[in-house]
Amino acid sequence: MAGNPNRLAGTASITVSGTNYLLVGDFEYNPSKVTRETLSGVDGVHGFSEKPRPGSISATLRDAGSLTVADLNAMDNETVVVQLANGKTIIGRNMWTVEDQTVKSTDATLEVRWEGPQVSETTS
Repeated sequence: MAGNPNRLAGTASITVSGTNYLLVGDFEYNPSKVTRETLSGVDGVHGFSEKPRPGSISATLRDAGSLTVADLNAMDNETVVVQLANGKTIIGRNMWTVEDQTVKSTDATLEVRWEGPQVSETTS
């Protein structure tokens, strides 16, 4: 998808365990492995705490005739692959859906969020 080296954004495609979905927009991903919180006392900054965090991928999808919300809700061991306009490939392995998936009838869209132990990004 990265035929033009100057194209940085604007197009993307998504597959979940080999099934293509209509990607409307609002695609986000987070490959971070930890979250940190600063620890301060009345005498100054002491350092930070660190906890593991799941990787995440979220997107707004179009409710096509072949899609069922129940199938999205049942996802619990999926590989999510997204190809971005800038040539990056985002891969989430062993992902599951979180939060509710609610369809908006006005434009047939729904927001889906997957979380899992690993989200990686590769460049072309």
